[in-house]
Amino acid sequence: MEKTKAKHISLARRQRRVRAKITGTAARPRLRIMRSNNNISAQIIDDVAGKTLAAAASNEAELSKTLKNGSNIEAAKLVGETIGKRAVEAGISEVIFDRGGRIYHGRVQALADGARGAGLKF
Repeated sequence: MEKTKAKHISLARRQRRVRAKITGTAARPRLRIMRSNNNISAQIIDDVAGKTLAAAASNEAELSKTLKNGSNIEAAKLVGETIGKRAVEAGISEVIFDRGGRIYHGRVQALADGARGAGLKF
């Protein structure tokens, strides 16, 4: 098996394991992080209703104007602050953090710190 294919299979397995344990509700929705090589994005999701309550990404028009690169810690922190502000505006103060099978380090940690700085609790 190719090395990259094995990595994707392992990531998918970790994502399924995490999603089996956590579920976002209207009272406490799920903050989901998606990290790629070029961008990072976050969504606040109510799994019971199946709706996205707030979202932010480094490739959005308003954020990409201020960013040089969408795949660094600076971009992740800005996306975290943006998702935190949008969540507070939507009346969400507490979330469940879903790191998407990724290690809590680097860009994932920067996004979480930015969201906490904007007022989200998790």
